[in-house]
Amino acid sequence: MTETAAAQGQTLRQLGPTVYLPSAVYSTGIGAVAPVIVLTATGLGASPAVAAIVAGLLGLGQISGSLPAGVLISRVGERRTMLAAAGLAIPALICCMLAPNVLLLGAAVALLGVCGSAWALSRHAYLTEAVRPELRARAMSTLGGVGRIGTFTGPFLGAAAMHLAGLDGAYLVAVTGVGLATVVLIVSPPVPHDRAVPAGTERPGLWTVIRDNRHTLRTLGVGVLLVGALRASRQTIVPLWGVSLGLDPATIGLIYGVSGGVDMLLFYPAGKLMDRYGRRWAAVPAMTLLGVAHALLPLATGAFGLTAAALLMGLGNGLSAGLVMTLGADASPAAGRAEFLGAWRLCSDIGQGGGPLLIGAVTAVASLTAAAITVGGAGLLAAVLLHRWIKPHPQYA
Repeated sequence: MTETAAAQGQTLRQLGPTVYLPSAVYSTGIGAVAPVIVLTATGLGASPAVAAIVAGLLGLGQISGSLPAGVLISRVGERRTMLAAAGLAIPALICCMLAPNVLLLGAAVALLGVCGSAWALSRHAYLTEAVRPELRARAMSTLGGVGRIGTFTGPFLGAAAMHLAGLDGAYLVAVTGVGLATVVLIVSPPVPHDRAVPAGTERPGLWTVIRDNRHTLRTLGVGVLLVGALRASRQTIVPLWGVSLGLDPATIGLIYGVSGGVDMLLFYPAGKLMDRYGRRWAAVPAMTLLGVAHALLPLATGAFGLTAAALLMGLGNGLSAGLVMTLGADASPAAGRAEFLGAWRLCSDIGQGGGPLLIGAVTAVASLTAAAITVGGAGLLAAVLLHRWIKPHPQYA
């Protein structure tokens, strides 16, 4: 309990060098390769459809890594889990760069997703205990914010490197980023709670934790699944709608970038809003805005209309910064916390993987307009469910 009190006395400024800096550098590195995986696959002879599947393996890796990562954190601690994740991510990136065929590339991309899941869950588990509950949302939204900044700036660094070294340049930026994050993690002083559950301590098993918390996972967890789907759908439907309007790639990229800029500006205000007034005050407006923005897409008949809808999506997504991590931290039990957070992350990851698939399925059966309206309805449903299941004043374990 002494360590807990000490950890919960930490401020966000104190967490910067040990928590936020490594996460920002890691995210920047991975962000550099996210746009080029498809290009690497097509360069190896894959069709566009196969290349899309290869890119989707990154999300599949994240989904498959969530539960094992929670168990690993409980057994060996957050720091060792992150070092193991980085230690596997570097050879995975090198394998992506040197892969002689699509099959090996796909395996490396999936492994990269597993590593990303373990890294992110380690930071989530640590922050859950490392900050005072009244600062929790700001701590989580800041973690989400530095990740978004990294994934936003990473592609620009990768593009610059590709001018000098082709596609390999992006992977070299990623290897450098992950390597630097590892170095920062190693040289940083140990932080409270960055450890495994002590030997001999009674530790509930993964399935016991899931069973004991099944009510939370099947209620609030469903809302979180929809949050993940809305976020991922936004990343897919804006470019698709731009293509349907006949806009050139540069214009579509600019619209997407402006939306991302609005998103990044709101991460700290979103956390402060949740800490001061409660989680509902960010969750419900965020999902409502995302849902309405998707539903309004059919009215966008040109670049101006698409920009307006994308800005509305950026506003909604920005308000939800740190939301999933904060709700997971609030709901997590003191015993089996890491295992619960792994299951919690699985809910969100399934949503993120399912959002683009929903768009593709509805578009194939009906139209892109129907897909936009369907996702809009899912956003409004998410707002209703989150309002129903989020406690006005959460009890912290």
